[in-house]
Amino acid sequence: MPPSLTARRLHAQGISAPVAASPADAVRHLGAMQAQDYHAALWAVGLRTQGATRAQVEEAIERGEIVRTWPMRGTLHLLAREDVRWMVALLAPRVQAANAAGIARDPGLDAAALNRGRHVVEKALAAGTPVTRSALYACMDAAGFASAHQRGLHLLNWLAHEGAICQGPRHGKQPTFVLMDAWVPPSAPLGRDEALHRLALRYLQGHGPATAADLAWWSGLTQKDALRALELAGSALEKETRDGTTWWWRADAPLPARSRVIHLLPAFDEYLIGYRDRTPVLDAPHTRRVIGINGLVAATAIVQGRVVATWKRAGDTDVALARLRALAEAEHEGIRRAAQRWRRFLGGAR
Repeated sequence: MPPSLTARRLHAQGISAPVAASPADAVRHLGAMQAQDYHAALWAVGLRTQGATRAQVEEAIERGEIVRTWPMRGTLHLLAREDVRWMVALLAPRVQAANAAGIARDPGLDAAALNRGRHVVEKALAAGTPVTRSALYACMDAAGFASAHQRGLHLLNWLAHEGAICQGPRHGKQPTFVLMDAWVPPSAPLGRDEALHRLALRYLQGHGPATAADLAWWSGLTQKDALRALELAGSALEKETRDGTTWWWRADAPLPARSRVIHLLPAFDEYLIGYRDRTPVLDAPHTRRVIGINGLVAATAIVQGRVVATWKRAGDTDVALARLRALAEAEHEGIRRAAQRWRRFLGGAR
């Protein structure tokens, strides 16, 4: 791997020093940020935004500057508003193709059923205001479209992949949904090559250095498409091949500056989940303590770019640490300072 890989990634990701002046800028910089764990995603944005609080990140979601939807891999992500349409159009069809036979067979959602469900959901959202998931399920049931046995969930996912709907602001603990056309401004569609070119640049802006396999994993595209994307963006990139692996990064990427070396990252953070190969930051024997066989990814403590512990919230603002190796007192102190930063984000004690 290239020298100083972890330092360069920490810098590109906006972890070693916040990369953005606003929450929307942080999401825009990363391209997309995994967000099935809503509260973890808020901290992922806050960590990368200068002086941000949880309330400010949620306000950006409420204003529609940040949108939560399913662009790739069938997984919820946060995207900047202007990136939603082109990214969903490029990446979601591969997810739909992979899922079509399964949802037609198990919950019985063939093309005709999906179209009936679409009519019900679009009618329920026609007023242009966010509607909770439970209220949409009630509308489905009232219209004779049974939402039970995950049929309602599969329908909403399919409509999001179609670019018909996306999530709106949370209502209490519930997600809400809105029509895409009511929430996201229209934009000119991109040709496939133009979208691939943009995808490579945006991914490497917030994740480089990375490999074609990393880009394919993150985006859900094929290796062939990932290589095509890198080829299209090649004039704006630099690359280095070591031991048969080629690493790519933005030619305009600044060199890492001296910065914090200890960080508390949320669950499902892009620093870990945004790459196919996690060994540059995570020792292989510890993989199952951080990434479970069920796909859950723990919140982690990072020292000099590598995972040294997992952590959980304990009480309102305390941190419970599970070490992967022995920690020096200076490292414990760095983790305490990182926890103080997290508490400030929550709006707690300084």
